[in-house]
Amino acid sequence: MNELVFLPVCQLAQGIRDRTFSSVEVLDAHLAHIALHNPKLNAIVTLNEAQARKQAFSADKALALGESWGILHGVPFTCKDLYATAGVRTTCGYEPLANYIPPKDATVVARLKAAGAILLGKTNLPKLSQGFQTDSKLLGRANNPWNINYTPGGSTGGGAAAVAAGLSPLELGTDGGGSIRIPPHFCGIFGLKPTENRVPLSGALWEILGTLRWRHQATPGILARSVSDLKLGLSLIEGGDDQDWQVPPAPQETVVLRPLSQCRIAWTDQFGAVSVTAETRSLLQQFVSKLQETGCHTEYCQPANFNFEQAVETFGEIAGAESLVASSVIEQLGYQMMSPLVLLTKRRGLLRGFVKNTGLSLKKYAQALERRDSFIANMQSFLTQWDAWICPVTPGAAFTHRDVGNGFGASLPVDNQNLPYWTWGTTYTAVTSLTTNPVVTIPIGKTVLGLPVGIQLVGQRWRDMQLLAIAEQITEISGSWEAPFGF
Repeated sequence: MNELVFLPVCQLAQGIRDRTFSSVEVLDAHLAHIALHNPKLNAIVTLNEAQARKQAFSADKALALGESWGILHGVPFTCKDLYATAGVRTTCGYEPLANYIPPKDATVVARLKAAGAILLGKTNLPKLSQGFQTDSKLLGRANNPWNINYTPGGSTGGGAAAVAAGLSPLELGTDGGGSIRIPPHFCGIFGLKPTENRVPLSGALWEILGTLRWRHQATPGILARSVSDLKLGLSLIEGGDDQDWQVPPAPQETVVLRPLSQCRIAWTDQFGAVSVTAETRSLLQQFVSKLQETGCHTEYCQPANFNFEQAVETFGEIAGAESLVASSVIEQLGYQMMSPLVLLTKRRGLLRGFVKNTGLSLKKYAQALERRDSFIANMQSFLTQWDAWICPVTPGAAFTHRDVGNGFGASLPVDNQNLPYWTWGTTYTAVTSLTTNPVVTIPIGKTVLGLPVGIQLVGQRWRDMQLLAIAEQITEISGSWEAPFGF
């Protein structure tokens, strides 16, 4: 194993600038690692090898002449295969786009390239990025590097597996309900879901959605092996562009650095009636105990009068309505969900919300947005009392691969009980998608089976860098990042 493949992005960039190693050496190390390990992971589905080699050679030549392309000069990165990449296949896991080659880059891709980074490849995702497992007829199944019999999560599952296994140092993902939080939790890495509308979505699902897309609850983000890399990544991709009018210029945050002994952090291990496994609860409690040992003030609490089930259902209503107006493809999927069988199940939360709003009622949609405003205000009022709030990502760690179809009749275990599939997978993440808050996923330990477990660290809206500063301090007690065995 070449140690270059597990260096943080910040160290790779500095090493290339200092000529400790070259961009070509970094790229060659990653390509060799991909050739060795990607066949069993299926994390990278399109490799940009020829173009990346040319760019790495040019990067070294430019540096020798005293030219700098930017802070990521010569550093490779990957992106989820729903981002448009100029001249490189973009499929969204959708068969009609199997050979689609976009004419231009998505904004976030272009911004990393403008900082000197080199596109290494595109990573696996479920069809149209819908699901918290990563499998599709077109691209096949992605596997978890901690145990290939387990899912890496979704929908940025290929990206999380790639970063965890050293196939990529940095991944551009998206999160519409947990896709940058569940995969890092399952794969033992870090993820950042920024505040909604802090980063433009321009160029995501480029050809399918055109100018229409989810107007709420979805955001680009970063997956990496350190919080420092999340901070760097956000600084490069945030702020408005000329396409996504909802994104303002990058905010000028004042970050207040305080030791953990002067911080106030709230925590919980349950949202409403949805509990976590005993093992997850134990790991979370052990982590909170470590926080307390630093002098950090911690308290078990939640936003007052916050109806978690209604929040998840409201998320589903908005997602359902916006999905159906965004695309004829997703519209067809939505109407399939309205079958009598689905309506008879009377499922809770997200699924019921999604089904309720597939009728495209403007009144229902407006009412859902009004409820969303109330949930945002409630969460903001709560978080002004705390530096951050810790909660689970899902009820348990990664689970074995399973074919659940649309997931409506499926379930997943929480100790001795079963939860509906979508309730298990979305309850803890959909809430903060609804309320737009920034969230950092941090690995805190492993189960007895050796599977990673992470937490969500939730911060105030538009205080992403402040949240990342706290997350960076927390990593001092959560422990250093660890590579999966065999990689």
